[in-house]
Amino acid sequence: MTERNFLASVGRTFLDFLAVTGRIVVFALAAIFYALRPPYYPRLILRQMVDVGYYSLPVVGLTAVFTGMVLALQTYTGFSRFAAENAIANVVVLSVTRELGPVIAGLMVAGRIGAAIAAEIGTMRVTDQIDALTTLSTNPYRYLVAPRLIAGFTMVPLLVLVADIIGVFGGFLVSTYKLQFNAASYIQRTVDFLQTQDVAAGLAKAAVFGFIVALMGCYNGYHSRGGAQGVGAATTYAVVSSSILILVFDYVLTEAFFAR
Repeated sequence: MTERNFLASVGRTFLDFLAVTGRIVVFALAAIFYALRPPYYPRLILRQMVDVGYYSLPVVGLTAVFTGMVLALQTYTGFSRFAAENAIANVVVLSVTRELGPVIAGLMVAGRIGAAIAAEIGTMRVTDQIDALTTLSTNPYRYLVAPRLIAGFTMVPLLVLVADIIGVFGGFLVSTYKLQFNAASYIQRTVDFLQTQDVAAGLAKAAVFGFIVALMGCYNGYHSRGGAQGVGAATTYAVVSSSILILVFDYVLTEAFFAR
């Protein structure tokens, strides 16, 4: 009997997971459909772009510069055991552009923007403002979801591009001022080793991560229930689910771009 109950519990959990996944996919397809079809709301899109891009720049930049600095220090600590200190510039620029820049920026944006989107749309849901939009013949997907998806998809890659530059600069500062590397030689090795594919792959990851953050924020906020407590839960779910999906898709995209 206990074994049967355990299997039933596992089955229910799996079916619930499939149901949630299906709802998210349907929501995403509907959101993409309305995001690609006019009419658009340029003022709302511009406002979301400013929120996602400009106002997230300080936290992303600060995180990126210290990430580059720590990466240079840790690389030096490990590579000095094998007399391979000259490879620090290569490791820093490769790690930042391919991996750390997109992932860290995505997680920072998830914590800041994903939570804000879920809280804003969730508040509109529990106060019946979304129903009021429908009553006024305004499609909530077109008015609320599409501008946020467009902003996340377009602005996070720009944030990652800035984060790449700042992160590599942080590694340069530590390597030249603390580890006493030659500045010209460090820059030359960075430029020689960097390839267009590395930056392009990182920006492609960033576009997917930005879409995920906006999608999960909109989905959890749109389906929130239960007043203030429901909005708080939706905000938590948005950040957690966005972070998990960023890490999952980071592996999937890395496998697609760099696996041989």
